[in-house]
Amino acid sequence: MVKKSSILAIALMTSASLRLQAQEGGSVFSFLNLPTSAHVVGLGGRNISVTDDDISMGFHNPALLAGVSDKTVGLNYFTYMRGSNAGSASYAQAHGERGTWGVSAQFVGYGSMTETTASGEVLGDMNALDMALGGTYCYLLGGNWAGGVTGKFIYSHYGEFTSCALAVDLGLNYYKEESDFSFSAVARQVGGQLKAFGDHHERLPFGLEMGITKGLGHAPIRFSLTMCDLTRWKSDYYYSAGKKTSAGRIFTNHFCVGVDILPTSFLHISAGYDFRRAYEMKAAGSSHGAGLSVGAGVSVRRFNISLAYAKYHVDASTFSMSLAYSFLR
Repeated sequence: MVKKSSILAIALMTSASLRLQAQEGGSVFSFLNLPTSAHVVGLGGRNISVTDDDISMGFHNPALLAGVSDKTVGLNYFTYMRGSNAGSASYAQAHGERGTWGVSAQFVGYGSMTETTASGEVLGDMNALDMALGGTYCYLLGGNWAGGVTGKFIYSHYGEFTSCALAVDLGLNYYKEESDFSFSAVARQVGGQLKAFGDHHERLPFGLEMGITKGLGHAPIRFSLTMCDLTRWKSDYYYSAGKKTSAGRIFTNHFCVGVDILPTSFLHISAGYDFRRAYEMKAAGSSHGAGLSVGAGVSVRRFNISLAYAKYHVDASTFSMSLAYSFLR
């Protein structure tokens, strides 16, 4: 007889490695915290305020679809741990003079795992997959403000265990083009499970984020600052080996900083630093390049491509690529 509790524990631990440590009390569907934009990966892995014509930014803040060209399609590919890959696809189209609607999908495939009995007998392989389907509507509110909402159906399948949920992302953005200043706030994963993995329902990885992006008028440079997990300033995660993490470390672990260099109107070069990811990776024994990321992107007529490199796991490097094409640009 298969030891179901062991299989479930392995599956949940695999999903948890996507940053479950950072979630107080634990949560399911933590794959939703992974970036789905190569530009965001290059800016440190967290950004909700860059207002470029980039459809993949809609995954991070639904209000940013306001700046996306009509009838744009986007694809993203993301390598994670060995044997694990992630991807996403999205489409956005204008609706009237102020509205934009979009549809999206994202997945993380973990490859196959060995399925065994309670005594260790190998029965074969089992597969693990996370996915989410979404629909977004964004509206220009006036006075440089835009608001957006994304409804999501979330599904996870680990061997014979499945779970599904409904969630909503709420986003707000203020952008003043004259001063190249953008401010955003996002509430992510507001919802709950429809079907649990086991007997008990678990909470979704809710997150409250705020971010700003500011360009320098006299230089082709743009800085971004993103604050995450604003509802969780105290957590058992910050206790290690019986020692309490300093208040300063707890504070900085809520920040991600990024910079874009814009030598021309069609090229960006990005770099970023995620304080929390650096802390997690150093605690796991990796110090080389922990928390750092780099990226670049080119826009040629209707076609955009962005590439980025980072480390999200001590044993593997992460490469991300985003492609977008606008039919009407």
